[in-house]
Amino acid sequence: MTLEGYRVRLGWSKAKLAREAGVRVGTVIDAEKGKPIFKATAGKIANALSRGLGEEITYLDIEGLNFAD
Repeated sequence: MTLEGYRVRLGWSKAKLAREAGVRVGTVIDAEKGKPIFKATAGKIANALSRGLGEEITYLDIEGLNFAD
């Protein structure tokens, strides 16, 4: 599933996901557009999704992410 798919499944806005992950809204927007993000940042996002969904999500599970490192 894509990042947007997970986010929509949770009913979260981009801002809500950013708050939960401790990243900037612009980072979530960039990630959803396929722009490169750091793996550590992707990990923060995956952890927030995991907490929200109550299941283990890793950044490797999120389709379409591109990494800067």
